[in-house]
Amino acid sequence: MSAGFFAWLGMAMAIFLSASAFLRSYVATPKLWLVIVALLLYSLGNIIMVRLMRETGMAVAISLSAVLQLLFASLVGIVAFGERPGALQAAGLMLGVVAVALIVWPARPG
Repeated sequence: MSAGFFAWLGMAMAIFLSASAFLRSYVATPKLWLVIVALLLYSLGNIIMVRLMRETGMAVAISLSAVLQLLFASLVGIVAFGERPGALQAAGLMLGVVAVALIVWPARPG
């Protein structure tokens, strides 16, 4: 995976997390514009994901995206909205970290 891949993945993650934060804000303050902005951001993030799938394939790109969204969305929930995962949820988040490490671990040639 190239540095460009990780730059595009970072951009997609920022967009997806922004969309998630807009939807979480909608839960507290139901204003239609929050949902519309979230949907536009999700659409943009998915367009970026198409480029990532071209470089690494669907399995790797979508897996990385899903696990990173899980981790970063949890972090946003904890920091910005005061949510607290339980012990079982925290263990699941740690398994997500292991999953990302295994996905991006460089394969040995041969």
